[in-house]
Amino acid sequence: MRFFSLTKEIAIDLGTANTIIIHNDKIIIDEPSIVALDRRTEKLIAVGKEAQMMEGREPANIRTVRPLRQGVIADFQAAELMIRAFIKKASQKSNWLAPSLRMVVGIPSGSTEVEIRAVRDSAEHANGRDVFMIYEPMAAALGIGIDVEAPEGNMIVDIGGGTTEIAVISLGGIVSNKSIQIAGDDLTADIVDHMRRAHNVKVGVRTAEQIKMNVGSALTELENPPEDYVVHGPNQMTALPMEIPVSYQEVAHCMEKSISKIETAVLSALEETPPELYADIVRNGIWLAGGGAKIRGLDKRLTDKIGIQFHVADEPLLAVAKGTGVALKNTTHFSFLIR
Repeated sequence: MRFFSLTKEIAIDLGTANTIIIHNDKIIIDEPSIVALDRRTEKLIAVGKEAQMMEGREPANIRTVRPLRQGVIADFQAAELMIRAFIKKASQKSNWLAPSLRMVVGIPSGSTEVEIRAVRDSAEHANGRDVFMIYEPMAAALGIGIDVEAPEGNMIVDIGGGTTEIAVISLGGIVSNKSIQIAGDDLTADIVDHMRRAHNVKVGVRTAEQIKMNVGSALTELENPPEDYVVHGPNQMTALPMEIPVSYQEVAHCMEKSISKIETAVLSALEETPPELYADIVRNGIWLAGGGAKIRGLDKRLTDKIGIQFHVADEPLLAVAKGTGVALKNTTHFSFLIR
């Protein structure tokens, strides 16, 4: 006989750019990691998509906050409010009410003890009774469908919003890993800076994100190039409106420096890989996950540069979230989960 349980199980991919919550193998929350707060009372006004719509348009009494920076909690209070709000939204969508939660949360592989503690505290304050954590590259591997417990090496490059996680996985553990604070947010910042310097036009983070999504490229020559993306913004000197077409070649040039740093980090991780596992990686290829994996031509550029085949996960943005969901069903089996 099965008794009704007051404890619900959820998996959370707590990302710098987006937060994803999975319940019963379904993604029920996939929204930007941002909150809008009342400046005077610090009370929550909006979360996720609603808060993102306010970003850059706030009146004096409202401030928008992104609680995570470089993959870790930078504003503890805002993070707790955000997690609570998303869990409340998730419960309303799924029509359940749980006084306590069993959860698995994805965290960057380079997290310090203090940062891990901050995530755990935020989760516990949001009604988390049993809180497990999983390193994001391991979660990405599970989400891609790799047998992480097999006695062979697999390399994952997870390019998120705040960090790029590079890890070699074998026998249910991370053999070597590298976490660098060069990722999607830096590529967006490169575009903001380029538009200011090259075109004397001021664009916000959201517009730069749109440029990256529409014409972002790691190569200056693509087989199926996207059409130029037209940007509207004020001239920095005169404040008069400007209309500028931006090509993928232009964006490739402006993101070159940051992408080169990711390349260097991958090469550095390969240098530290034991020979037997290196041979496995050459045979299996390297997997790209995270939002950065969607940049046009990135897999080809890395394959040509490093000489090992790079594969893009089927749904790179959801790889970590899906893997966190797999871990949630196997908390008693997987020894690599952090309590």
